[in-house]
Amino acid sequence: MAASSSSPTSAAQPLLTATQLGQLLRAARKQRGLTQAEVGARLGLSQNRVSHLEGHADELSVKQLLTWCAVVGLELSLAQRLATAPEAGGAQAPGSASTPPEW
Repeated sequence: MAASSSSPTSAAQPLLTATQLGQLLRAARKQRGLTQAEVGARLGLSQNRVSHLEGHADELSVKQLLTWCAVVGLELSLAQRLATAPEAGGAQAPGSASTPPEW
C-alpha cells in the first residue's frame, strides 16, 4: 500500500504498519491546516474518535480510510511488494512477505 501527497511526503511511500498509516494521516491533516474536529465532521466522527484513529489506524474501515484520504489530499494505491533478499538463507515463495505487518 502506498500513499502520496504534495508534501511532506511528495513521493509515494510504502506503508507496512498501522502506526505508519496513522502518522501519515495525522501529518497530512496538519499540513492541510485541518483540525481533528474538521476531519471528523467530514467523516461523520467525533474529534475524540479521529484522535483515537490517528493512533490506532488498524481500526479504520476501508470506507473511512478512503474518505479520510480524500479529505486530507492523499491518494491511496496498492502495489505488489518489491522482492527483498531472503533472510537466513531460506528461499521465499513468490509474493510472500518477509515479515508480516503488525496488524
